[in-house]
Amino acid sequence: MILVQDQVFRLDTASTTYLFRVTKFGHLEHIYYGPLLPAGESAAVLAQKRTIALGNSVVYDEADELYCLDQMYLEWSDNGRGDYRQSPTELKMPDASFVSDFVYTSHQISDGTVPMGTLPSAYGADQTLAVTLEDTSAKVILSLYYTVFVQANVITRRAVLTNESQEPLVIRRMMSMMVDLPDLKFDLYTLDGGWIKEAHLHRRPVEYGMMTNSSTTGASSNRHNPAFMLATSTATEDHGHVYGFNLIYSGNHASYIEKSGRDIVRVAVGLNPHCFEWSLGQGESFETPEAVMTFSSQGFNGMSHNMHYFVNEHIVRGNWKKRERPILINSWEAFYFDFDDGKLVQLAKKAKELGIELFVLDDGWFGERNHDQAGLGDYTVNKKKFPRGLKAFADQLRDLGLDFGLWVEPEMVNPDSDLYREHPEYAVGHPTKKPVKGRNQLVLDLCQKAVRDYIVDKVGAILDEAKVSYVKWDMNRHIGEGYSIALK
Repeated sequence: MILVQDQVFRLDTASTTYLFRVTKFGHLEHIYYGPLLPAGESAAVLAQKRTIALGNSVVYDEADELYCLDQMYLEWSDNGRGDYRQSPTELKMPDASFVSDFVYTSHQISDGTVPMGTLPSAYGADQTLAVTLEDTSAKVILSLYYTVFVQANVITRRAVLTNESQEPLVIRRMMSMMVDLPDLKFDLYTLDGGWIKEAHLHRRPVEYGMMTNSSTTGASSNRHNPAFMLATSTATEDHGHVYGFNLIYSGNHASYIEKSGRDIVRVAVGLNPHCFEWSLGQGESFETPEAVMTFSSQGFNGMSHNMHYFVNEHIVRGNWKKRERPILINSWEAFYFDFDDGKLVQLAKKAKELGIELFVLDDGWFGERNHDQAGLGDYTVNKKKFPRGLKAFADQLRDLGLDFGLWVEPEMVNPDSDLYREHPEYAVGHPTKKPVKGRNQLVLDLCQKAVRDYIVDKVGAILDEAKVSYVKWDMNRHIGEGYSIALK
């Protein structure tokens, strides 16, 4: 439920309240995020009290010597206006400066979810609040979206920047959300690791200064998961305050947790600004991924329950949303690349006797893919292994009572492949530098329409013909050179 009165915004879920207001100078001041408040609770009572001017402070407006953005709890922060903490944006404005000042102009409440234009997002929300801010001198619009999922106790956040000036601006950092919280003696919990050691939980106290949880691999990665928690140091599985955050995005991410000298903890979540730059022309908009935040006063179990409910109800889609998944067998450990349809059928028959329901054909079914050094990207069925074709093999599995699944890694290519020999420009890489390989392969440049069309046409045709009911989509290396000829 979203309530607005006298420019005070209250967002309630089943068990939480999120509260902020517009200040007299038009900035968004954060007031409260925690257990559900009684109806009619006064925002003025809960808001930060500023009674004395602090030395060495930059005052936003001389009409109020106590109005110092660096000392305030904010929903969004700008550069060059006296807040020296990390801003969620770094914008080279149309006048070539890095100074911005986004202030409130309007808001709108919508039922349900407001669809995103370019990125995947959660669905089935109760209400969405859009708050419009503007840097009036630069003619740049910032829209902040708050989407409320009542029963999940989740609020999602995202931002859209629109350039209405006559000149382009350059985005160097654009986060999805920011919030300033009072320091409750937090510990930061992150999920870190690497290959075959994913999601190891690490805990460390939030000290003064900035802590970062991020990935620069081109993927959300097994190194630093975008999900993290802030919890009171005494929190247990069933007691204590726990805030949970995540990002609905599979690329580079970054989260900043910064504790100021005034004991305010700033949290910002979004795209990683590492080597990032985006030119935004006149009339163009830039949309951030959707960030997720939740709160529980019932410890880690309560926070986890919120996130689980949110994912199951508002992320998972399709026919399998609330169905048990079939038991599957995968051909990889049995054969690696050394198989033909006869060997596979024998394995399938044994699997069926054991009650297995789905047979997944792993790597090696296409092109000259007899080892991991060649053939990746050539999605034509290997006729030596499948002389009757893949459809006939899949039909035979279905006759045995097994569904058919297939392995693909469509975003990758081997240099030793027909695809690369014909189109070396399809791979991610710098035109004057030798490409770096991982697992004997390169990454295809999905910024190019021709590459996307090739993958959809080739892989889609095989999935359709063989009536594949399950796809194992693999990913065996990260991006090296962050360069695309499509974005020069």
